[in-house]
Amino acid sequence: MLVGQAPGKTEAGGGQPFAGRAGATLFKWLERAGIDEARAREELYISAVTRCYPGPHPSGRGDRVPRPHEREQCAGWLDAELRIIRPPFIILVGRLAIDRFLGAQPLDELVGLEHRITHAGGSSSAIPLPHPSGASSWIHAAERRTLLDHALELIRYRFADASDARGVA
Repeated sequence: MLVGQAPGKTEAGGGQPFAGRAGATLFKWLERAGIDEARAREELYISAVTRCYPGPHPSGRGDRVPRPHEREQCAGWLDAELRIIRPPFIILVGRLAIDRFLGAQPLDELVGLEHRITHAGGSSSAIPLPHPSGASSWIHAAERRTLLDHALELIRYRFADASDARGVA
């Protein structure tokens, strides 16, 4: 399972999840983990912390971050998906997804590591990734790119394990 923040403007127009610029970056990352976009879309259930496009950021750069009450209003949807899917591992994409499952901690202390989480559907391994949008500056530091590389390697192994368990080649 993959959990992002919220649909972007492209997705709100009827597109599939992660169909915009951030999605292109995310799928490049996943390809580095050995998962091409077609396979990711076929085998990963893609969800989000909120369900609606929050609108543009007031600065004009990127999308507005969904407010706490918006996240709370959508929490039941994500909980229901977790109960149905009971994922062995979850890829957490961006600050809102990371905060939802791991709490507010610095990305430098979370990305590149695997975490055990408990949620409405049981427990899962969680592998956080920074948000892939161009609005995020976190990824531009060399030591942070190393953390991303570690996270992608963890995803490679977890995805292979989950595929083997399902008998998927």
